[in-house]
Formats: sequence, C-alpha cells, structure tokens
Amino acid sequence: MKKILMATAASALMSGAAFAEEVKVGVLLGFTGPLESLAPHIAGGAEMAIAEVNDSGLFMNGSTVTAVRGDSTCVDAAAATAAAERLVTGEGVAGIVGAMCSGATGAVLTSVALPNGIVQISPSATSPGLSTIEDNGLFFRMAPSDARQGEIMADIITSRGINEVALTYTNNDYGKGLADSFAAAFEAAGGTVTINAAHEEGKADYSAEVGALASAGGQALVVAGYSDQGGSGIIQGSLDTGAFDTFVLPDGMVSDILTQKFGSDIDGSFGQHPSSSNDGAGKLEEMLAAGGIDGTSPYAKEGYDSAAVLLLAMQAAGSTDGAAVSAAVTEVANAPGEPIGPGELAKGLEILAAGGDIDYVGGSDVELIGPGESGGSYREIEIKDGAIEAVKFH
Repeated sequence: MKKILMATAASALMSGAAFAEEVKVGVLLGFTGPLESLAPHIAGGAEMAIAEVNDSGLFMNGSTVTAVRGDSTCVDAAAATAAAERLVTGEGVAGIVGAMCSGATGAVLTSVALPNGIVQISPSATSPGLSTIEDNGLFFRMAPSDARQGEIMADIITSRGINEVALTYTNNDYGKGLADSFAAAFEAAGGTVTINAAHEEGKADYSAEVGALASAGGQALVVAGYSDQGGSGIIQGSLDTGAFDTFVLPDGMVSDILTQKFGSDIDGSFGQHPSSSNDGAGKLEEMLAAGGIDGTSPYAKEGYDSAAVLLLAMQAAGSTDGAAVSAAVTEVANAPGEPIGPGELAKGLEILAAGGDIDYVGGSDVELIGPGESGGSYREIEIKDGAIEAVKFH
C-alpha cells in the first residue's frame, strides 16, 4: 500500500496540487467553554507544525498551508457543527484538526466531515464511543481512548492505597465514557465507587452535587470534568464544606487554571493525562516554549502531531482528496520508514516527495493501533506546593 501511495505522489499530484496553491486546514477547538484555557496551546501546536511545513517550501510542489480557526465551544454540538460547516463550505478547508471535546468531535464528523469527505484528526477527543463511530476511514485521533485512561487511573489510585472513591463526571460523551471505563476497572481491581454521579457544566452553585458526593463518602473524589467550569465548581464546593480534600484529576482537569484557582489547597491531589516520555516529547516542549506555548499543557503536543500527520499524509498521497489522504495517514504515522520527530517535517516531506517511506513519531510517540486509534502513554501528575509536578509515565 505504501509503495502504491508513493508512486501516486511521484507520478501525478491530484486535486489541483500539481501546481503551487494555497491549502487551507481547519483548526477547530474549544476556544470558548469549559476547556478554553487548553485550546490556545493545542492550536499553537498545530499552527507551529503548519508554519514549519510552510518554511520548508517542500509541501506539494511549493504549495502553502493556511490555518483557519473555528470555535467548537467544546460542549455545544450545534455550535461545533456550524463552525465546521463554515470551515468546509465557506473557507474551503481540505482537512480539520479537531474538534477538541468528544461530543463536538462526533457531531462534526457525522454532520460535516463524513458527508463532505474531509479527513478529521482530533488531538484530544477520547470517548470510547468514537472507536466504533461510522467514519468511512476519515476520522483519526492522536489521543488514546478513555477505555485505556480508565484503567490507568484505576491503577494509579490503587497504587496509592486508596480503595474507596466517590466519582462525579461531566454529563456528556467524554465524562460518561471515562466514568464507566474507570468504574469498571476500579471495581475489577477490588475498589469501591461509593457514588457515580453526573454534573452539568456552567452552573453557579454545585452545593447539591457536593452534598450527594459527601453523603456517599470516600477517601478521595474523582472529578472527571473540565477545569474551567464544572470540575472547578465541584472542587470549590468540596473545599468550602470540607467534603473532600484529595481529588483525582483525569486529563480534562490537568490545567494551570486549577492550580491558579486553588494553589496548595489541593496539594496531594493527583491524576494523569496523555503524554510521552520519548526524546521527541522533550524536543517539542522546547520548540513550543520558544514560541510562547506551554508544551506540557494537555494535548499541546498532540496538536502539533495532528497537523503534522495530516500534512504529511497529503504529501504522501499527492492530493488533498479526503479518500486519498485517509489512506495515507496510517502509512506515514506507522512503521516501516524513516523515523520523523518534531522539527523534522522538512525531512519527512522530502523523503515522501522522493517516493520514500517515513514513520512519523512526533512529540507524542504517534502510533495508530487500529482504525484511527492512538496507542498512547500517560503522565502521572501530583499537585505539590500548589503546582503540577510529573511523577512518572505509564
């Protein structure tokens, strides 16, 4: 398959790419909403990869790439769909990096990307339901499924001698999928979930939810929510009433916003988010920092990698056609081939233009293990002296 793709790229560039042109890529993220503090870092990562490709002058016979932002709002599926429609029909994007949250991602895929034949690569959507969604091979994600995160979180909690927790989750695809995955893994390991309760985003008062969680009790409270809204509200209510002082923080809660709000009041709380410990991770964090982007922020590295894989797949296919790009994504993302890390996109483009093979590793240790699925590893974190510190990788 890979050799066929390379031959196609070498012999004829399709979809108008035989001559230098502008190729637009949508960067569709939750710039407003319950994870708005993370979106700029993810977008910054994606746009850094795009700038690197442009600087090389090697993309599809000298074509240039333009990033066009759209706001998925994270939790408003209708708004996400409308933003995606604008990107595709109004701006003419050839592919989408996004969306950010799982529900918005599924809505965009079903209503926009799929009917328009557009490849969509999400840096951060983790719902297990996206593993089986109908996508005609057009959907990929750089973040691993929460089916795995739930197991990792259960392992981390039990390793700390905690065997009884209360659990609250944001009432959407992401929260429900992660809560179900975690509860099953934790109970299978002998733990007890005293309560498994949903909460809504954007409320001014979470006293009723905190009261129910407190009544159920537990050695810690698992908050499968969003740091900018509901998750912080639950923590604030818990601290105010003394209901809990130790919180377990999955990916949507690992943010500097949390430590800015609560500081050392949540010392001893811990959690995890997808991250890699390979050499490329450190290099990409340095690259992003030089551009004013926090590369340790959840999914910032995946933002870079999502855009890189999308553009490298276009180069491999010699086309911006969705079906052709889709067929090339796994080929450039997996072995065999010359390993390509962050800052080496020019090298990857050159190899592909010459008909060679690449294995894009990037900054998040990219490896697609199934239809559009990322393998992924996790960084365990703990709040110490009011700051997020890395513990180890899983």
